[in-house]
Amino acid sequence: MFGKTAQAVLADYVEVVEVVAPTKVPSVVLNDADDDHVIAAAVAGGAELIVSGDSDLRGIGSHLGVGIVAAAEAVERVAVSGS
Repeated sequence: MFGKTAQAVLADYVEVVEVVAPTKVPSVVLNDADDDHVIAAAVAGGAELIVSGDSDLRGIGSHLGVGIVAAAEAVERVAVSGS
């Protein structure tokens, strides 16, 4: 991404982003209800992983098959899988 303009970086992301609108937001994260929206969007979008620095969200560990990890663990998983 180095050497690219902000518009070029954004264009790269737009190619891989999927906008989803969850119809139901479950009550999952007891300490922070706003985090429930993150989980609902991930489930609606068929995500495999949520990468977050939020300790309340990471404290859940996973929900409906969607793992919730810190950035360092996500990097490790990508390195191991080669993706």
